[in-house]
Amino acid sequence: MTVHISFPDGLSAPLPAELHYDTTDPYAVRLSLGAPLDRPVDWVFARSLLSEGLRRPTGSGDVLVIPRHRRHRYSVRIVLRSPAGAALIDIAESEVASFLWRTVSLVPPGTENLHIDIDRALAEFTGRRD
Repeated sequence: MTVHISFPDGLSAPLPAELHYDTTDPYAVRLSLGAPLDRPVDWVFARSLLSEGLRRPTGSGDVLVIPRHRRHRYSVRIVLRSPAGAALIDIAESEVASFLWRTVSLVPPGTENLHIDIDRALAEFTGRRD
C-alpha cells in the first residue's frame, strides 16, 4: 500500500508501507513504513487502537489515530511520535478497515488470550531456553 507522510509546510509525499498482523501476538499490529525496502521502520501498537481510531480520535503517548482528517476525508491519520520528532501518516480508510476485518476473521476481539502461548512468552521474557 501507499501512505502519505505530511510535512510541517503542509505538503505530503507518498511512502510505501505495509500493515502486518501475527496471531502469535494477537493484541498488536505492525505498521512498516518504507516496506518492502531493505530497512523499513516498524511501529507496533494495539490492534484495538487502530480499530477505535476508525471511529474517533484515540491514543496517547507515541501513537495517536485520528479518523477522517479534514484534508483527507477518506483516510485515517496516524501520528507517530518519538524523541526525534513526529510523523503524520495518512492511510486510506478502506485499506485500514479491510486489514482490520482480516485480523478479526483470524482472531475475533475478546479471544486474543486464547492465541497466546504463555509458556513461550514466559521463556522469551525470562531468557530461558528449556
